Amino acid sequence: MKIFSTVVALLLMSGAAIFFSTSLQSDSQTPLSPAASTVATTVKQQTNQALALSAEEQIGKTRYYDPAYVSLPYPGGDVDIERGVCSDVVIRALRQQGADLQQLVHQDMKGNFSSYPRIWGLKRPDTNIDHRRVPNLETYFKRHKMEQPVSLNARDYLPGDIVSWRLDNGLPHIGIVTDRYTREGRPLVVHNIGSGARAEDILFLWKINGHYRYFNK
Repeated sequence: MKIFSTVVALLLMSGAAIFFSTSLQSDSQTPLSPAASTVATTVKQQTNQALALSAEEQIGKTRYYDPAYVSLPYPGGDVDIERGVCSDVVIRALRQQGADLQQLVHQDMKGNFSSYPRIWGLKRPDTNIDHRRVPNLETYFKRHKMEQPVSLNARDYLPGDIVSWRLDNGLPHIGIVTDRYTREGRPLVVHNIGSGARAEDILFLWKINGHYRYFNK
């Protein structure tokens, strides 16, 4: 796995081998040494950069916006790469980094169904659509401590950050921040709002509803 190999390489270069046996265990409470903490931060930054690149790779491949309900295989199910909705940008980018939101959201909803929005009148989880709905993704990210502060300062939004909005008509929208910037210093965001995956200057175009950093732990 790309993430694993990057971690190992950085550990060897830093000489902080103890980090491998402690901080990669989710239940470890051992404080990191300064060297290990630096390695952990570097790994997070590189992984989030990779997430941004995975989003940009969809440009030119996803050419249509198509909100149709589709029966998907589980796990790892996806609609044709040529089409999709805004959430598919996030789903596909995270899959490239080893995180399958279809499976993760479904597992979380099975045990915590009442914590998720009841907007659609469902009585049970649905692996075909749950992960493709922005309010469900917002709930999942919040429940798993990925929230970052919402601000109007462009510097607070790093490559790989996931941002959700409420459009002027109240509909939810979501995209991924890139490492490309406008002349004014605003990062472009990869999203699909009707014409396929594109990187555009839309970060502050609508009201930001959520700001998340997936690889934040």
